[in-house]
Amino acid sequence: MSKRSASPPLTPGKRARKHLVSTIHKHYELINSQDDYKYMYLSLQPLDIFCWGTGSMCELGLGPSAKNKEVKRPRLNPYLPRDQAKIVSFAVGGMHVLALDQDNHVWSWGTNDSGALGRDTSHANEQLKDMDADDSSDDEDGDLNDQESTPIKLPDESLPLKDHKVVQLAATDNLSCVLLDNGEVYAWGTFRCNEGILGFYKDTIKIQNTPWKVPSFTTSKVVQMAAGKDHILFLDEGGVVYAWGNGQQYQLGRKIMERSRLRTLDPRAFGLDKVKYIATGENHSFALTRDGRLYSWGLNQFGQCGVSEEVDDGALVTVPTEVLLPEGTRVKMVSAGEHHSMVLTEEGELYTFGRLDMFEIGIPKAKLPEQTYIDAHGKPRAVPVPTKLVEVPRFKNIAAGSHHSLAISEDGVVFSWGFGETYAVGLGPSGDDIEVPTRIKNTATQDHDIIFVGGGGQFSVSGGIKLNDQDAEKRADKYDD
Repeated sequence: MSKRSASPPLTPGKRARKHLVSTIHKHYELINSQDDYKYMYLSLQPLDIFCWGTGSMCELGLGPSAKNKEVKRPRLNPYLPRDQAKIVSFAVGGMHVLALDQDNHVWSWGTNDSGALGRDTSHANEQLKDMDADDSSDDEDGDLNDQESTPIKLPDESLPLKDHKVVQLAATDNLSCVLLDNGEVYAWGTFRCNEGILGFYKDTIKIQNTPWKVPSFTTSKVVQMAAGKDHILFLDEGGVVYAWGNGQQYQLGRKIMERSRLRTLDPRAFGLDKVKYIATGENHSFALTRDGRLYSWGLNQFGQCGVSEEVDDGALVTVPTEVLLPEGTRVKMVSAGEHHSMVLTEEGELYTFGRLDMFEIGIPKAKLPEQTYIDAHGKPRAVPVPTKLVEVPRFKNIAAGSHHSLAISEDGVVFSWGFGETYAVGLGPSGDDIEVPTRIKNTATQDHDIIFVGGGGQFSVSGGIKLNDQDAEKRADKYDD
């Protein structure tokens, strides 16, 4: 990893950015391909889609009925039947979801307050609570918006999908992105900051309600995206990372002056190259270099960047800094929430770090490492150094919600832990926080090989393929079901 500046020193503007990009590509060969990342985002077979958690913002996509606002265990989504919808990929944002089907159509559901669904929902039917219904719920809000709570395809004409295949979807809290096989990026929605809406693109677009082609920002093809809460990273073929959105916590990898906040509203390189993979938490970011080193930057007040044994309130990692993983660790993927992070190795081992108030990192209090941060009241608050989980299966995929975590075992079973009050852990009606990785066991998913999983602010989504009878019986025997 290196930090570079062009000579003479760069000044803001289009010419300077083009010069930086050309400088990068003169010095570094192309090291990435879109094919390197397809297995992370695209299933070879259509998936059954399961949703659970709290869906008061329509994020579960289970339809407008008020009874769908709290779903305590994974439920099969009836609007996305595997043999008809043929969903092969999805991306989970804070309060909305994008999905891709086998025929290259993009679907969306969830809150559309900031245009994140990419389609018009203004014609929704007004839903009122039936006063005569036998409903013991205290919910006074009635049913949900039918256009937001139901998975619906984006209009065919809104994206050039007849000419190009979608290779990845990405969703922040308020923004959506589609990456096409020609390297073009389409986006819609907006970015927010501490003061409210920051904007979408430069000072020209505040909120973008329909898919919009992002002007080219690299001379080579974009191969991967990683979405945080209000920022997004892009990786190109040459291993260069670009950042777009809110940078108030240094999650864009560079210092942002308050008077120039809008200068972050277009994707820009910031001197990070030779990168093979990118990931984000809500307000922090990660990059894995070609030589296997993992770097992080951004908000770090609970040690969620994993770069130091010290924990400071409001701490920031202002430049990409190497994560303190054991020597020789081969990173497969990274997922992170608001204040915690997870690193999955090629061997299926899982390292976690960050906040532990709500058991986000899955380490039991009886086995906390010596680097654990203890607050002034004698309570353990955070584990700032990556710590390997023990007495857990080997995992093949991971996902973090804001304050909960999910991991898929090698045999296709989802384990969850963390904040339980919103039921995003999918373990039933107790609402208790879950201290250690615990298997989600329920009728809907018990015979499925789960391929992908995603965590939002207060909900979760998974996609899987039903096992044949022989394999289902074999796995049931393994777990003594």
